[in-house]
Amino acid sequence: MAIPAALRPGGRRFKTFRTVTALMLREMVSTYGRSPGGYIWMILEPIAGIALLSAVFAAFLRTPPLGHNFPYFYASGLLPFTFYNAITAQIAGSIRFSSALLSYPAVTFVDALLARFLLNALTQMLVFVLVMSGIVVAFNLYPLIDWPSIFLGLAMLFSLTLSIGVANSYLQTAFPIWERLWSVTNRPMMILSGVLFLPESVPPGLRDWFMLNPLPHITSQFRKGFFATYEGVYIDPIYVFIFSLVVGMFGLLFLLKNHKDIMLK
Repeated sequence: MAIPAALRPGGRRFKTFRTVTALMLREMVSTYGRSPGGYIWMILEPIAGIALLSAVFAAFLRTPPLGHNFPYFYASGLLPFTFYNAITAQIAGSIRFSSALLSYPAVTFVDALLARFLLNALTQMLVFVLVMSGIVVAFNLYPLIDWPSIFLGLAMLFSLTLSIGVANSYLQTAFPIWERLWSVTNRPMMILSGVLFLPESVPPGLRDWFMLNPLPHITSQFRKGFFATYEGVYIDPIYVFIFSLVVGMFGLLFLLKNHKDIMLK
């Protein structure tokens, strides 16, 4: 007797791969459009932010907190923050975006979450590489890059964005007011994430509270990779991974329990 494809070893994984790929293609068309304008804007937006920060702080400071190039310093912090901000928002809306498709047995809410995460993570990584490479070439820089530190920073960033996105995906669909509350509480996060300064410059009495936020650990980890002289003594990757695991498990467990009821809202 023939074994159905879905029950064969790897059958479900292949089915999930096809579903996620189809959702990613759908997402590309709907989010970025059929013209290249959407992708161009994704590159221009962080460039504009980096240029603004560099111009403002160069007017008051002789040198940035690390190195001698203002765009390179602010890019090393702003790009990870942009990555976090964009992907958490996209993942949070994934169930509502794909709600019409989730009524089909072949599509699960996990497929919707994975599709948005993978597409936007790949897109933001491309933007990250293009912008940093452009700054290095434009200013004729020769940085000594610590690649293991960069890869650790990416792992920390992936874990945090996915966990926050999954948790917000549940909270925004179960409690519509949460989207507004999150938007308000997230506004000062660029200042609190260490984009503009280093944790070492925070007064000792406030630093412990400041480092409860996982984002300064991530921006500092990237700067440790981009600046050979930066030690990043306050970085705690284990804290970021544990924080991400707890938040992500919270979101996933509640989605597993309530996703059918949420889809009916």
